Order: sequence, then C-alpha cells, then structure tokens
Amino acid sequence: MTSTGFTPGRILRLSLLIIGSLIFLAPYIFMISTAGKAQDDIFTSALKLIPTHFYYLENIAKALSKVSMGTLLFNGVLVCGLIFFFQVLIAIPCAYAMAKLKFPAARTMMVLVMLGLLVPIHATALPLYVGFNSLSLLNSYTALVAPFSISVFAIFMFLQFFRSMPDDLIHAARLDGMSEIGIVARVIVPNAWPAVTAFAIFSVVAHWNDLYWPLIVITKQEYFTPPLGLMYFRAAEAGDDYGALMAATLIITLPLVAAFLLAQKRFVEGITMTGLKG
Repeated sequence: MTSTGFTPGRILRLSLLIIGSLIFLAPYIFMISTAGKAQDDIFTSALKLIPTHFYYLENIAKALSKVSMGTLLFNGVLVCGLIFFFQVLIAIPCAYAMAKLKFPAARTMMVLVMLGLLVPIHATALPLYVGFNSLSLLNSYTALVAPFSISVFAIFMFLQFFRSMPDDLIHAARLDGMSEIGIVARVIVPNAWPAVTAFAIFSVVAHWNDLYWPLIVITKQEYFTPPLGLMYFRAAEAGDDYGALMAATLIITLPLVAAFLLAQKRFVEGITMTGLKG
C-alpha cells in the first residue's frame, strides 16, 4: 500500500476532498436531474436522481420557446464583458501605483480600498437608483455596467500580485526610457495574466448571476440579464414549471462552467499569487 504512494493520510485527504466535492456539486447534480424530468416525475415522494422518463429535449424546447435565450445570453456576455473590461482598465494602473510608486497618499489610498471592501452594493443601491433615474439612464446598459466599473476588490487583488513582482524589472524598464504608462502596458500587463484570469472568474460569475441590481434598474425585456430571464418561469396560477426552469438554468450556467474549466490553470496561479515564474 505504501509503495504505491497511497498512505493512510493521503487516502484520508482524498476521501475528504471527494466528499467535499460531492457536497458542493449536489445542487448542480440535482439541477441536471430535474432538467430531464416531467412535472409528475418531479413532484413525487421518492427522490430519484435518474429520471423515469427523459424529458431533456422537451424541457429545453419549452425553455427556448418561453424566453429569448439568445438575447439573455447576449446581454449577459455584453454586460459582464464591459464590467470586466472597465474594472481591469482602472484597477491595474491603480494597483501598480500603490505597489511600485512612492507618493504621500499611498497609505490613505490603501485605507480607502480596505474601507471600500466593506461597503455592500445594497448600501449604495438607493442613491445610485435616484441618480440614474434623474439622468434618464434606467433600462440601459449604462445602468447595468457603470456602478461596477470600479472594483476595490480588483485593486486589492492586483496590488497583492504586483508586490510580488521584482523591482529590478521595473527599474530596467525605466532605464530603457519607458514611461510609467509604457511600463504598465508592456511590462506589468503581460506578466499579470494569471491574476487577470483569476479575477475574471470572480467578476464574471458574480455579475452573471446578479439578480439584485438588474431587478432594480431594468424593466424592459430587451435588457434582461440571464437571472432576470429565469423569472419568466414563475407562474402564480399554474405553478412554477421546474423542469423548464432547470433546463434554462442549465443552459445559462454552462458558459460559466466551460469558462472555468478552460481557465482553471491560470485561475489557480492567480489565486496562489506566485508572481513571475523563472
């Protein structure tokens, strides 16, 4: 047993990881199971993960006919893409300045960033809504994107990553005559892709699944994001169509799962904050 590398300690760790994985995957497994069931098969006393009759095609077709899935996915990609673009565009120069430049307000900025991490969106929702309403910007992509274009979490995350980068690299770039903007664009950004990829997962997942803010500022269907589109399946008189709802949820979550699997290696590198690799 020991010669093959499966020591009791390793077996225990693997067992705990498998159990933890099953616990976290249980809601997704239940969603996949429910997406293939008819209404009668869902509301039974016995809990069965494998459907008695497979209704995947019927539920998917019902989901696609009930909502414009293409519009929902397009709005989700556009909103999340714009938010992520502006967050990175603002956060990288700010984090670089705080990590590598010496100026009197650096400590004050760090305190403001830490305080910003403590303020939830719920605390600022009302003044933001009043402001967008006074500017006639409700029911627009601007209302969905603008409040999240500055991310203090992104600034803090990139700040920690940039601190691990060697100062000699920055000094060499300055000796070559690069400006600070040039250093950010040609030195910092190419070496920051692990952190950017890691933050992309956090940002896209958070805003793709966000229901709170779009529910406040959006009432027109052409601007609905994926979570808002799922509300089409609520019916007070006929009851919720859980099969079609789970099928629609499965379609909406598949892009996130695929993106995470493709960026898994970079995500782990960014989270561990390894910095430059030799």
